[in-house]
Amino acid sequence: MSSNQQVAEPQKRELVWLLVTIVVLGALVRLGAAVWWESRIPEGERFFFGDSLSYEVLAQHLARGEDFVYGDAQVARTPGYPLLLAPVYWFADPPPTFALRLVGIVCGTITIGLAAWIARMLFDPVAGVLAAMLVAFYPGAIGMSVFILSEAPFVPLMLLNLGWLIVALKADESSRRKKFAALSGLAFGLAILIRPSWLMFPLFAAPIGLLFYENRKQQLFSYATAAVVAAMVLMPWWVRNYMVIGKFVPTTLQVGASLYDGISPMATGASDMSYVPGFKHDLAAEEADLEDSLPGTFESRLDERMKQAAIDWAKQNPGKVIQLAGVKFWRYWTPVGNNPDVIGKMDIVTALGYLPIVVTGLLATVLYARRMWIYFLLALPLFYFCFLHLVFVSSIRYRQPPMLALAILSAGLLAGWWRSYWNKSATDSPNEN
Repeated sequence: MSSNQQVAEPQKRELVWLLVTIVVLGALVRLGAAVWWESRIPEGERFFFGDSLSYEVLAQHLARGEDFVYGDAQVARTPGYPLLLAPVYWFADPPPTFALRLVGIVCGTITIGLAAWIARMLFDPVAGVLAAMLVAFYPGAIGMSVFILSEAPFVPLMLLNLGWLIVALKADESSRRKKFAALSGLAFGLAILIRPSWLMFPLFAAPIGLLFYENRKQQLFSYATAAVVAAMVLMPWWVRNYMVIGKFVPTTLQVGASLYDGISPMATGASDMSYVPGFKHDLAAEEADLEDSLPGTFESRLDERMKQAAIDWAKQNPGKVIQLAGVKFWRYWTPVGNNPDVIGKMDIVTALGYLPIVVTGLLATVLYARRMWIYFLLALPLFYFCFLHLVFVSSIRYRQPPMLALAILSAGLLAGWWRSYWNKSATDSPNEN
């Protein structure tokens, strides 16, 4: 091997140390961002986002061994993120919010390593390092690690779900395929308990794989195995919901409220739950003398009332629904932020972090999707959440988790360009004998 060839292929040990350095730097950046964000929270307040308060209340109930309820709602949230936060409340109640952010920082740091693992598996060690670098310093990934929101633990579970499924689909031995399909199902079930919106992803992705790609038998086996394991993970939550509500609830009873938030006379594409008290008041007034004879619980009937109201309005106003979908599409894909209170003067940083990944990632999708299903699989979460939020409210917040899967494809493309450039430079330079 010539010296030029030796230079063209970085030593494995050097790449490992470079990867470790990137992971450590990614963790430090997240710690610094957490300190900075803490300084922005107004004195006397604990959280910036309303969702964070609901997670705290539920985590407190779990830590104290109390019922899993938020106000009068028994199925307002899935239990995954509160369960993850609950141990923090064993040491202090309430704990410093920075302690809660540390949970997200750990999850964000793990995500860097998972992105590197998948990129290395699909491409090569250089792609693994580049994927780690993209995820470590992507502003959206840093924000997810710092905010007390469920995206932080969801992302590593999403990547494990996709990564283990890829291993299963690549496996030649049935035992290996079964093992990693089961692990993928485990991650899938846990991810749903963190972010219920992930539940429908297989119904979006599997038909594409089965229709356009080969090895359908292996695909079906992997999907079925994963589905069985995921159902086992979700079963305790399903049983609990049936016991307290009296009917099967796969995730939460917030679907109706979320649907009306996205499709209604007051919908703008952004979230505004101010209508919920009005629905509660009207339904309570109607049921004042009938509640004991009505099926289900007030919470389930309220969910159904809001869901039906959204559907009825959509049927009567199809043009406005399409118009809203266009607004939501832009809110999802825009290079800058939707919320000036959060982004403010950081629009440029947001765009500079987003555009390189989305452009190269989508280009990689076009180039690699023809090769094998597993490449296209990594791009599908970005489109899945896009379509989902053409119905529900939309924001750049919802594209952040799938952007990290797309970053893996981006890293593969960038690594290919790097190799082409290096090989060309080595060919053009004179040989040393």
